[in-house]
Amino acid sequence: MPRQCQKPSGPLGRIVLWLMNVSHSRVTNWGLSHISVGKNFTILDIGCGGGRTISKLAALATEGKVYGIDHSRQSVFASSRTNARWIQSGQVEICLGTVSELPFRDNRFEVVTAIETHFWWADLPSAMGEIFRVVKPGGKLVIIAEVYKASGNSASRLAEKYSAISGMKLLSVAEHEELFLAAGFQDVQIITKPEKGWICGIGAKAQ
Repeated sequence: MPRQCQKPSGPLGRIVLWLMNVSHSRVTNWGLSHISVGKNFTILDIGCGGGRTISKLAALATEGKVYGIDHSRQSVFASSRTNARWIQSGQVEICLGTVSELPFRDNRFEVVTAIETHFWWADLPSAMGEIFRVVKPGGKLVIIAEVYKASGNSASRLAEKYSAISGMKLLSVAEHEELFLAAGFQDVQIITKPEKGWICGIGAKAQ
C-alpha cells in the first residue's frame, strides 16, 4: 500500500486515488484557508493525485490557470478525468513529470501547492530549490499534510513507526521551517493542528 500511495498504478491505484480525493479534502480546505488565491492567479499543484485539489483551486482562480503535475500516469489520468470540464475550457492543464525537474519556466506561479506528497520526495532540498525557481517573486509555496513528526497524533505516530518500511520522510515543525528557509523562502509560517496531525507550511519568495 505505501508504494501505491507514493505512485498509484493499476486497478488498486485507481481505488487509492479515489480514496485520496475523499480523505484529503478536509485537510486541503484547512490548509488553503491560510492563503488568499486571486482570481487571476497561475497555480501549480505538485503531486496532483486524483485531482480534487486542482478542482478547488480552479474554482478560486476563475480567470487564471491551474497546472497539475504527477509522476504517476494513473494519477494524471484520474486527475484529468476529475477536471475534464476545466481542461476543456482551458483553465486546467495536467501533465506527467517530477518535482525534481519541473517543466516550467522560472518565476511562473503565484501559488504552488503540494498536498500529502512532500514526505515522498527523494531529495527534499533539491525539490524545494526547483519549486523556488518556478515561484514568482511575491508568490507562495504551500505544503499541506495530515501527518508530521512528533505531532502526538496516532496517525503520525504510526507513520513514524513504519517510516523505514514505507519510505516516508516525516519532518518536525522545526524541520519544516528549516526546509523552507534553506530553499530561500521568507515569512515562513508553520501552522499545525496537533490533535489531527495536520500541518501547513507557507513560504513566500521575496519581491
